[in-house]
Amino acid sequence: MEILKPDELKKKYNQPWVAPYHKVVTMVDDELVEIVEYHPCISGSHWIVHQYKNSSKLIKSAYRDGNKQVFLAKIGKSPIDLKASINAAGIDEIVVEDNNVKVTHSGLAGAGVGAGICRGMAEGVKYIEHVTVGGGSKLGKAVVVTEKMEKIVIGIDDTDTKDEGATWTTAHNIATQIQKEGFEYLDHTIVQLYPHNPNKTQNCVSIALTFAVKTEDKENLINRIVELLKEDTLSDKTSIAILEGIKIPKKLREYSINVKTRMVSIEEAESIAKELQIKIIAVTGDNGKIGALAALGLYNDLEEAVKIYYD
Repeated sequence: MEILKPDELKKKYNQPWVAPYHKVVTMVDDELVEIVEYHPCISGSHWIVHQYKNSSKLIKSAYRDGNKQVFLAKIGKSPIDLKASINAAGIDEIVVEDNNVKVTHSGLAGAGVGAGICRGMAEGVKYIEHVTVGGGSKLGKAVVVTEKMEKIVIGIDDTDTKDEGATWTTAHNIATQIQKEGFEYLDHTIVQLYPHNPNKTQNCVSIALTFAVKTEDKENLINRIVELLKEDTLSDKTSIAILEGIKIPKKLREYSINVKTRMVSIEEAESIAKELQIKIIAVTGDNGKIGALAALGLYNDLEEAVKIYYD
């Protein structure tokens, strides 16, 4: 077994058949691990997602968004019976040790090159423990080691007025600024709310921003978002809600569906948040609490998030 850092891999395998991954981010929530990888190809990653989902018993779900591939998995060990074309690649083991997450990837031929060499060159990788080098018809296997992160989702609502502004762009611009300051901005979800709400500005949506953070940086992230919202919002009704971790409580999702299908009061939103121990903050006012909390329950279900319920 050979231990190699990204720069060392790039020097050793400066070959035309190697395409480095862009980035790997790993988040942990109890027994669950969410792995976010930015593949070198835009749609080539779809083959990897399909193979991993079919081959790895540790993987609960997987999807691709552009070149971003996301695996929701559980900690443990379950070696894969690799078979060319059918079960050609996957995850054998996931271990969390102190502040590190160790994920063992294995694959045949080109998938084996991706398992260790390509992934190991990515931003976010500390080092890999290279077991075997893939390529040709050979097996490739490596333990990819990344820093343990946590997931935090920020729901935002009511930053515009009848005359100007847009919540989806304001939220994204704030997240982009946060990213420049060193935080890991992962996703932006627009959640359609009740279209017949008489208090709406126009389209009636709220926003969920997803980040990966170190445990010690969570409060700094929240405080910075509040600070930037106070500077940029045009509304006196702006609020945020904060969901920590990978899991979405069933009652939170049910609440989000309610906000899509009927009128919900501020008091109801505050009651649900208190019961689920979800922090909500009135940045400039309370009205945004309803939609901000609703964004959290559907941030990872894009089809439901945008769905409109008609009377």
